[in-house]
Amino acid sequence: MSITCPDCHAELEPQNGVAHCDRCNKDIPLEARCPECHKPLQVLKACGAVDYFCQHGHGLISKKRVEFVPV
Repeated sequence: MSITCPDCHAELEPQNGVAHCDRCNKDIPLEARCPECHKPLQVLKACGAVDYFCQHGHGLISKKRVEFVPV
């Protein structure tokens, strides 16, 4: 899933819950969603690691599978 800037439509990479557009110098907040049920994931942060947990029965979700959507 690709994320694009709403203003200039440049492709963005998600990092720590936001996507930064260098062209517009804007941060776009992102929401992590489960790839199975598409509901928001609980973000677990500890010792520099970030994990994602689905509270709707799908358990821990790999960062590679998380769907990030602009909020």
